[in-house]
Amino acid sequence: MPYTPSGFFCDRLIRERERRDGEGSLNKPLRFNGQDFNTLRQEYLQRKNLFEDESFPATVESLGFKELGHKSNKVKNIVWKRPKEICENPQFIVGGASRTDICQGDLGDCWLLAAIACLTLNEKLLYRVVPQEQSFSEGYAGIFHFQFWRYGDWVDVVIDDRIPTFNNQLVFTKSAERNEFWSALLEKAYAKLHGSYEALKGGNTTEAMEDFTGGVTEFYEMKEAPKELYKIMKKALERGSLMGCSIDSLVPARFETRTVTGLVKGHAYSVTAVEECKPSQHKESKVRLVRLRNPWGQVEWNGPWSDNSKEWATLSKAEKEKLQHQSAEDGEFWMSFEDFKKNYTKIEICNLTPDALEDDKIHKWTVSVNEGRWVRGCSAGGCRNYPDTFWTNPQYRLRLLEEDDDPEENDVGCTFVVALMQKNRRKERKMGANLFTIGFAIYEVPGLMHGNKQHMQKDFFLFNSSKARCKSYINLREVTQRFCLSPGEYVIVPSTYEPHQEGEFILRVFSEKKNTSEEIENRIEADHPVPAPASAGEESEEDQQFRTIFQEIAGDDMEITANELKNVLNRVITKHKDLNTEGFSLESCRSMIALMDMDGTGRLNLQEFRHLWNKIKQWQVGKQVPLSHFFYCSISYLLMFNIVSFRLNNQLYDIITMRYANENMNIDFDSFISCLVRLEAMFSNQQHEGGGGAHRA
Repeated sequence: MPYTPSGFFCDRLIRERERRDGEGSLNKPLRFNGQDFNTLRQEYLQRKNLFEDESFPATVESLGFKELGHKSNKVKNIVWKRPKEICENPQFIVGGASRTDICQGDLGDCWLLAAIACLTLNEKLLYRVVPQEQSFSEGYAGIFHFQFWRYGDWVDVVIDDRIPTFNNQLVFTKSAERNEFWSALLEKAYAKLHGSYEALKGGNTTEAMEDFTGGVTEFYEMKEAPKELYKIMKKALERGSLMGCSIDSLVPARFETRTVTGLVKGHAYSVTAVEECKPSQHKESKVRLVRLRNPWGQVEWNGPWSDNSKEWATLSKAEKEKLQHQSAEDGEFWMSFEDFKKNYTKIEICNLTPDALEDDKIHKWTVSVNEGRWVRGCSAGGCRNYPDTFWTNPQYRLRLLEEDDDPEENDVGCTFVVALMQKNRRKERKMGANLFTIGFAIYEVPGLMHGNKQHMQKDFFLFNSSKARCKSYINLREVTQRFCLSPGEYVIVPSTYEPHQEGEFILRVFSEKKNTSEEIENRIEADHPVPAPASAGEESEEDQQFRTIFQEIAGDDMEITANELKNVLNRVITKHKDLNTEGFSLESCRSMIALMDMDGTGRLNLQEFRHLWNKIKQWQVGKQVPLSHFFYCSISYLLMFNIVSFRLNNQLYDIITMRYANENMNIDFDSFISCLVRLEAMFSNQQHEGGGGAHRA
């Protein structure tokens, strides 16, 4: 009969995060590095000292690890200064935060600055990220804080106000106003979140957009853009969505190079307005315009509708005022929508909720969030191109319960957006981490399997094609796509493109109508009945032979020590040339004795040794699958443990991988036996305790 344990291998037990009193919400963000802004500020005000942040110090380590690391000449003349040392009368915000407050410095983080410029268009969003009532006068203690969305939680990041300078000028982001510092401090807080300033070099505007809002981003390639793109963009801005765009550069060496039109390839821009105007010579039709901003704070489009172009002469004074037309080298410019489509290759829209922007109704969407990870050799199966391992990837059951309320649409079904985000890759760059190429596939669950929460096996994916999937696997932090499927039950399989790539991820599913999504977890169970105590009576011939052998090993005391167990087991396995093992270690034998020793002597008596021996014979699965298949090649844990009648969940497979697999993701026979002994002891203990309490193996 099956038993369900409540714990396993306590030293590696992974507990799911518990939310307490809404912790991690906007109203109660998590304290990054455990630092509480109000407590620290009050402490330093009482001390009459200025705060110095030890967790992000004014040192080279906070600047970077390679181009801004110890060996770089770039950092030799950098001096960290507080705003009051840089200028007179420093201000946190001067005359309201605006997009002209963001000018890029000597750091390739235009993607971040483009997102900050978008953020300034919506005060409500801005002051979520940049809490108000911070200043360099009242209550000043050299400490500031900012809030970011971080993989499902809002976090509050505390910093001191020491900023890198060179010749008394800010090295990185600065404002057009020399005495304004909110944007420089926001950049510093974001750098702290990722470990260093250099970690911010290179990226996609959508990363920062989502970290500022907790929203979800959808991409449009201009060559595949929908007919209603102008309407989509206009409605997106009206709803507070953040929007960025870029021009792809096919030649990496030409990234961030200015073209003859004044536009820059491989560079991120903010879309700050979408408007229509009616020139005087156009009696009927209107001209559609788009306003963009270069984070550099300079270098602008020089074509039609640029700052000083002749087209502006055709507009009335009222039209110019409506469009806030200015002739200034501030990085912001207008261009026609047609020129925008011709010159830019990609646009990204970060929706606070993934509203159906094409129609006039505002929808309330539901969202479900699942955290997971890919573990090498266990749950990192790669894409569908690797059928032998694809099925081992984490699986999430999605139930679409109701069709959309949209009779005008041709697509009848449930609209939903899947967003797969890989975690912490930017922060781990200094250790050589790069973004994985990631994606996902969606499979329809046959009616007979509805409600079955078991992990879908290899054969299911061999004989069923996906119902939907992301357009392509790509090396972005997040892959997002919108789908419309009939109500029903589906399985989402997120994966890296290549197998055996380890990483954490977050999978979000947004839908117009109610949906539920959850990770598919096998029930933890074993089909091993605990053997009944030996009955009194005459010993069989086999029993007598076993006793004789046992006595030879154990000696007169009729008990086997860890060292004696090691010798006998290694003597047996040397006869099996197909087993990939270096032999049982003394440590593993001590562990087995500790788990099988029922009378607490630290040794195995005849009955205890017989039980262990029978189990080892039972676990020699060679009759069903050649042992060399498992113990010479990379293992398939789910299949292997199923064969010996243990069905575990994903968490336990991950723990077993980390505990027992070697650097080549192989598991030796001795490690396999040691693991099974622990499992057996755990399940036996559960039965004896009536299913309560975990065996702390």
